[in-house]
Amino acid sequence: MKIKIATLLIAIMLFAVLIPATAPAGEIRWQSYDTGMAMAKDQGKKVLLYFHTDWCGYCKKLEKTTLKKPSVIDYINDNFIPITVDGDREKKITSSYGVRAFPTIWFLESDHTKLSSLPGYVDGKTMGGILKFIKTDSYNTMSYKDFKKTL
Repeated sequence: MKIKIATLLIAIMLFAVLIPATAPAGEIRWQSYDTGMAMAKDQGKKVLLYFHTDWCGYCKKLEKTTLKKPSVIDYINDNFIPITVDGDREKKITSSYGVRAFPTIWFLESDHTKLSSLPGYVDGKTMGGILKFIKTDSYNTMSYKDFKKTL
């Protein structure tokens, strides 16, 4: 009996260690740059690359409002690989995307081809429309202004 309990405990510990960490329900499943870029290629999903800093007021506002909106969270988690980059700590990555202001969001194809950047604060409703515009590849056939008329 002791062996079965010990085996069960070892199995539970291994299971807990080997299962990748996920965000709690209702949160964006942010990835590091290298992990997220690899996931995008493997899963064939577009990338949402979020550049921020600790001192940025509009970053904090975006994180407390837009990026906490359930519909935005669900759409990002379902359709994109979300990557977070601290502009102060990861200067080389930040520079390679030409980020000069925070927050800035870059959208990339799954092969890492740059699609477009979105600098500054964006409210939840606007973000929802932009996410759909990018996800549906509508940027190939119309302007965002025309796309908004279809929403």
